[in-house]
Amino acid sequence: MDGDAAPVGEGTAPEVLALARTVARLRSEIVDLKGVLATAVVVERAEGVLMGRLGISAEAAHERLVEHAARRGRTVLEECWITLGRAGAASPPDTSLPDPPPPAAPSVPTRGTPGPAAAATVLARLAEGLVGARTGDEVAELLRGELAPAEVPDLDGVMIYVATPGGALELVGHAGVGDVVAGQWRHVPPLGGLAALQALTGGEPVWLEDPVRDARRHTLIGPPDRWPARAWLPVSRDGAPGAVIGFLRSGPEPFDPPTRDLLRRAARLCGGPLRTVERPGPTRPGDAAEPRGGPVGTAAVQRVLDALAGPAVLLTPLRGAAGEVEDYRIDAAAPDSVDVAGRRGRDLVGLRVLETYPTVAGTAVWEGYLDALTTGRPYEGEPFTYEEVLAGVPKRSVYSVRATALGERLVVSWLRHDGDEREVRRLADMQRLGNLGWAGWNPVTRTAVWSDQVYAIFGRDPALGPVRLEDLPGHLPTADRPAVAAAVARLLGRGGSVDEVFRINTPRGVRHVRMVAEAQTDADGRPVEVHGLLQDVTARQDAERALLESERDVLVQRGRFEAERTLAARLQNTLLPIPEQSLELAGLCVDVAYVPADSGINVGGDWYSAIELPDRSALFVVGDVAGHGLPAVGTMAQLRFTAKGMAVTGSALPEVLARLNRLLLHTAADPAGGATATMVMGRYRPSDGRLTWVRAGHLPPLLIRGDGARFLPQPKGVLLGAAFGAEYGQSVTDLLPGDHLLLYTDGLVEEPGEDIRTGLARLADTALRLVREGRGETLARTLAALRPRHRDDICVLDLHVPDAL
Repeated sequence: MDGDAAPVGEGTAPEVLALARTVARLRSEIVDLKGVLATAVVVERAEGVLMGRLGISAEAAHERLVEHAARRGRTVLEECWITLGRAGAASPPDTSLPDPPPPAAPSVPTRGTPGPAAAATVLARLAEGLVGARTGDEVAELLRGELAPAEVPDLDGVMIYVATPGGALELVGHAGVGDVVAGQWRHVPPLGGLAALQALTGGEPVWLEDPVRDARRHTLIGPPDRWPARAWLPVSRDGAPGAVIGFLRSGPEPFDPPTRDLLRRAARLCGGPLRTVERPGPTRPGDAAEPRGGPVGTAAVQRVLDALAGPAVLLTPLRGAAGEVEDYRIDAAAPDSVDVAGRRGRDLVGLRVLETYPTVAGTAVWEGYLDALTTGRPYEGEPFTYEEVLAGVPKRSVYSVRATALGERLVVSWLRHDGDEREVRRLADMQRLGNLGWAGWNPVTRTAVWSDQVYAIFGRDPALGPVRLEDLPGHLPTADRPAVAAAVARLLGRGGSVDEVFRINTPRGVRHVRMVAEAQTDADGRPVEVHGLLQDVTARQDAERALLESERDVLVQRGRFEAERTLAARLQNTLLPIPEQSLELAGLCVDVAYVPADSGINVGGDWYSAIELPDRSALFVVGDVAGHGLPAVGTMAQLRFTAKGMAVTGSALPEVLARLNRLLLHTAADPAGGATATMVMGRYRPSDGRLTWVRAGHLPPLLIRGDGARFLPQPKGVLLGAAFGAEYGQSVTDLLPGDHLLLYTDGLVEEPGEDIRTGLARLADTALRLVREGRGETLARTLAALRPRHRDDICVLDLHVPDAL
């Protein structure tokens, strides 16, 4: 008797016998698997040694081992042991492998020194290391350790994937990428554009060396910026790609031809060791040899089950040496078949009953299966409770099972009775999450029923029972009672439906509740039942009230802005009339343009002044007050009239600016004051054609003369209202016949995000072109019209000296 197996006597219960047979069979399968795996490991290691030494493929290495074994009269396993002995890997032997050949086998020389070529040396070390690699992580660490130091110095990580039966990728080995990245990318679904999957299915390497382009064309595994260069190489297994290795580089350098060749050869060496790495969805030895059933094909049964609406499976009995049924295997399943663990449809195919549901052994269901299989009579069992512990949590379900013989197999269907309980839980969760509940009233018996959530909405103790429908208005504030009383009267009178929102007094304060209810009537039209839903909509009502208040505030603010704009526009039009035609002033032709901003609802502070002084000279001013609205218009009027008044009395222009600066600084203490402004101001004497001008932080005047345009050098002067004690200088310019002098505000040249010098250069080029085209008479208005999408006000004065007669 096996020392690991418990003795089983004649009086042992049938279910214990069935489980004991299953345990014994599984142990036997494990022993067989160990033997098969051990033999395969020896063969794979020997193939890897030959691949590294000779630079040949896995298939060629296997053929060489078979050929040498046949020529020398040895078995393939003996030839593999001798090859490993030459590589220095046979002593001491691994206890998990078959015993090495007997001492009578001929001795072999020890491994020689590596060749001179660096790549050959690296591959030889890699092949020797792969002999002892047992896991995918060991293979990945070996690749990174051998390749990274010298041949691929910026090799940062290695990832090894194999394909699952469903086409996804499973990570079986990694090195250098970290546990976090490995955990995030352990299972990769079959995504479109996945380079690793493309290499695996196409059988050709995929080289990713342009991070920006690769991110657009491929789904990248891991952080894109950590590995600018990547390579995914397929690994051959029995002539077809069975795994894919990713080489991840931290540097941006591309893979040159020698490096590509080295990585290809290194990947080929890994073909043998990776065959023994565990893959998703392993199959058990012996399954294929077990009987698949009677004359009815499994595929045909599966097609029938696919058309069924309910749960059903096809069971194949697995018999022992004496012909007794030891277990059943699921060979086909309907799409609606779901077990306690949540496995559905074809996920159940291949499972064994006792391995997957061990507590079925010895039950009436198990005996019913045997009876249906033996007698051919259908088995219909009574409802029973099945319990299974999943992840430490017991799962109980109540089933009724029916089993019918189909040849030498069984078709089993079942009905799960605990679905109603789940629906009740789902309904309770829905009511809690939606903060709603259901209620029913019977006008005949004068009774009522509430769900738990209605009690929660009303803040009412369930021990007090529900509120009768006719008593509901008494629980409402006085203002809401008439409407709800009328709705209740309609329900209890002629039936129909109601939809009312009302307030209720609760321990948590006043709540808003929506009631949707309808009445069912008898043959005489009298209501016999009222049912409905009640929902706490306090949060929604609060949000709607806040939204209405916000909309009202917006409307009030909009009206205030519109009134302010209208007043400011009227005031500006009164203070700053714009002539429709050019002016003649002190022998100059003056073209004026003023255009308000395209955006915004406020009026700006741009302004101009063009007047004749008592000494027959002319005063020209262009200014720009910071801000918009009534404050800007008020400051503009203040500056305009003050400047005119001081100029008329003969004050020097620098003194005029100094006084205006003190005026703005003086009003800074006023909440409506504190404004700043820019200004350019000039006095022109027609007797000698001389223009004396000053500026306060304003853009320079543009002089167009002959075939050129230039900006005048600017005298000293900061903007008004910026600093006490500011000093202002002045410049003198002689205007000649044919000259155009432009005074303007920044709205004519500025663009968001553009350097001001670019706008000034554009203005000079455009103005010169217009003058050359003969459009100088309306130069100011034309320049303003060429700015259709301006974000600031535009004010322009063109002072034109007529040609000499």
